[in-house]
Amino acid sequence: MNKDEAQKGGARNSEIRKGMAAEQAAADYLVAQGLKLVARNHRCRGGEIDLILRDGAGLVFVEVRERAGAGFGGAAASITASKQARIRLAAQHYLSRHGLDLPCRFDAVLVQGGRLEWLRAVMGA
Repeated sequence: MNKDEAQKGGARNSEIRKGMAAEQAAADYLVAQGLKLVARNHRCRGGEIDLILRDGAGLVFVEVRERAGAGFGGAAASITASKQARIRLAAQHYLSRHGLDLPCRFDAVLVQGGRLEWLRAVMGA
């Protein structure tokens, strides 16, 4: 491995650590708000959900987005239509796999510039 490859690998690992820290901060915040953590990083072919929580009788599927600043539209702008489709696919997979028929909501937690913002019902169920 040459020096450039090592630097790219180190930068990638740093981004993964920052993403994991953002997901942990989001989970901690939502639990403190009264939601119950059910699952993390649910993956299926074609999609992934960062956090799944119970809010009363329903489930909340949460996308966590971390950005250093508002450049290129910031964290919210990074949840594109194709990303939303992948989240919906993963949610359908989760519900089917667990035999669940519950009310659902899609939320986002944006971590940007050290600030956390919880957006409820950002996508239609």
